[in-house]
Amino acid sequence: MSDLTSKVIVVTGGASGIGKETVLQLTAKGATVVIADFNEDAAKQLASEVESKGGNASAYKIDVSKGDEVKQLIDWTSDTFGTFNGIFNNAGIGLVKPLLEMDPESYHKVIDVDQHSVYYGIYYAAKKMVELGVQGTIVNTASIYGSVAATGSFNYNAAKAAVVMMSKSAALELAEHGIRVNGVAPGFIDTPILGESPEVKAALAEQHMRGELIKPEKVASVVTFLFTEEASAVNGQTIPVDDGFLSFKVK
Repeated sequence: MSDLTSKVIVVTGGASGIGKETVLQLTAKGATVVIADFNEDAAKQLASEVESKGGNASAYKIDVSKGDEVKQLIDWTSDTFGTFNGIFNNAGIGLVKPLLEMDPESYHKVIDVDQHSVYYGIYYAAKKMVELGVQGTIVNTASIYGSVAATGSFNYNAAKAAVVMMSKSAALELAEHGIRVNGVAPGFIDTPILGESPEVKAALAEQHMRGELIKPEKVASVVTFLFTEEASAVNGQTIPVDDGFLSFKVK
């Protein structure tokens, strides 16, 4: 893949999991990356790790559920580095509850982070790109649960389905500005969000074709590809990184 030298890219939820692996891969290809995360200490630690390897990264504390903070993030990035080329709207949370126990607070907590933050990221990123005359790239984290329902995930299903359609709709409207918008739909990823239960991890892994959890770097490699020139003909798509779950669900 072509290198990303001279590109300035924001990664939300960049301090851990898929976000962290994406930061490492983007910076390895020469991009300057802003690690935007609620966990400022972890973001700073990752930025130091990147810089120790000769890469360029900065930590930025943010609550992505607040639109004004996302706007400030984009403005700060542009002002600090003199340009702004892309954003990976990756931050997300889960909160499993049966629908009849999912009170409005539980519903909105997930919607605010997993859906509304993606809107803020798309909106403010696109506005800045148009202002700067940059033909940039936006990538959003959806999920296999944006296409199929899961028990206890009414809020998460709703949010991730919205991300799939927002990626398509934004790609359509922003094409005239040369801005591409895509998404990734991970399967069950081997990150701390799954918890520590071997039984739970095994049950999730069995739903993949190879019977294994997916490593976060596998998703990161697809995201990194989407920021490169080689992906210039990929637009409005949400790419499953799910080891066949959506096509050949085992159980």
